[in-house]
Amino acid sequence: MPGAPENSPMQRGEEALEALAQRSKESAGTRLRRVRLTALPIVQSAIGAALAWWLATIPPIDHAQPFFAPISALIVLGGGLGQRLPRVLELVGGVAVGVLVGDLLVSWIGGGVVQLAVVVALAMIAAVLLNGGPLIVTQAAASAVLVVALAPDVSGGLNLDRFVDALIGCCVGLVISIVLLPLNPVSAARRQIDPLLTTVAEVLESGAHALADHDRAQATEALERARETQADVDAMHAALEGANEVARIAPVRWQKRGHLASYLDVATPLDHMTRNTRVLCRHVISLLQRDEPVPTVLPQAMRALAGAVRLLRIDLERDDEPREARVSAVEAARMATEALEHTGGFAGQIVIAQIRSLAVDVLLATGVTRDEVQSLLPGLPEGPVSYG
Repeated sequence: MPGAPENSPMQRGEEALEALAQRSKESAGTRLRRVRLTALPIVQSAIGAALAWWLATIPPIDHAQPFFAPISALIVLGGGLGQRLPRVLELVGGVAVGVLVGDLLVSWIGGGVVQLAVVVALAMIAAVLLNGGPLIVTQAAASAVLVVALAPDVSGGLNLDRFVDALIGCCVGLVISIVLLPLNPVSAARRQIDPLLTTVAEVLESGAHALADHDRAQATEALERARETQADVDAMHAALEGANEVARIAPVRWQKRGHLASYLDVATPLDHMTRNTRVLCRHVISLLQRDEPVPTVLPQAMRALAGAVRLLRIDLERDDEPREARVSAVEAARMATEALEHTGGFAGQIVIAQIRSLAVDVLLATGVTRDEVQSLLPGLPEGPVSYG
């Protein structure tokens, strides 16, 4: 505001309001992005629930209130979201077993608090006897609860309408998630791999800054961040298994198999990359603790390696040949080798070796064979590279 003294209460208030407005914009953008990412699951669930209800109300089924049909469809679509087919089939089995056992027992012992406990226990026992895993056992119990608590059979005699409705809902959920509207396997893979590649690049850049500035605190922060990637690596492998299964089973996603293959090829080298990055960060800390000389070209090599990882992420997204990523990885290894002439310390030599190992990981992630890596990086030891 013109005329307002610097750092006055009015100016500080305006700055606070501006910061709040900026955060609100960012928050709105984040929420909209979250909606976009979940658009397909939302559409799946809406269509699945409606279709299951409709199928259960038309002849020859012709049930008046088939609420187990949409519930079962939503359980399969929601619980099996992006999961592998065996897990989805476990959900189907759990729903069906729970409803069937619940129907049988309610027709015999009726509803009530004690009956609820008995039905839940017996439904879980039945799932265990069928060699069900934890998911099918838990889902069987939940479905049995729905039978007893939400739709107790008061008419007497065995009524399998709810079991039929549950089967209809499960089948609808399977058809929608596998045949009609399966998740995009490339998008599922990208959501896991992109953040990992970005994190590896940022950790390498932080390590480079730490080396250049002789900043042990920053190197320690980089190591801590690198250590946090293991859970993401495990999630990546699980997501890629599910994505690969969708690409093989769902006809409408068959055209994605070529693009998905690029992400599948990256998985193992990226796993090794995260491990080697942790090892590299540990030895960067050791180098700084020993106060060994840091050749200028060494942090430059780490930055080149980070650039190669970022280029790889972009090329994967565009489904392009990652030529520039390969060039940058080779250059990183060359600069690391050049640094050998300027450092005589043991920790420095390990850092250099680790940069070269990471360069190998990047090259393998770009689709280069190990024989081709040997020709691109002269002096690489024969056999597999150590991953720390």
